[in-house]
Amino acid sequence: MIEIRTNCENCNKQLPPNSEEAMFCAFECTFCASCVEEILHNVCPNCGGGFEKRPILPKEYLLKYPPSDEKIFKPVDIKGFQNLLNKNREVRPSER
Repeated sequence: MIEIRTNCENCNKQLPPNSEEAMFCAFECTFCASCVEEILHNVCPNCGGGFEKRPILPKEYLLKYPPSDEKIFKPVDIKGFQNLLNKNREVRPSER
């Protein structure tokens, strides 16, 4: 079962369980689609992996599997991220 995080780690935008803007990496780092496309260029600043659209859990399961209460907000240090971005930006996630 995935951990449903309800905010973008970079901009803190709210991403409720039914958000169609939520993106996550293999380690479930969660970002909004705008940050993934415009700032991160599909490179996770934490692990270097790519992003996929987070699936939406059917409403009937939200009581049994509630979203995470943990909020992770750590805006990306663009200068620190630059080397990882340069290394992976033009490489498909499946080839990283």
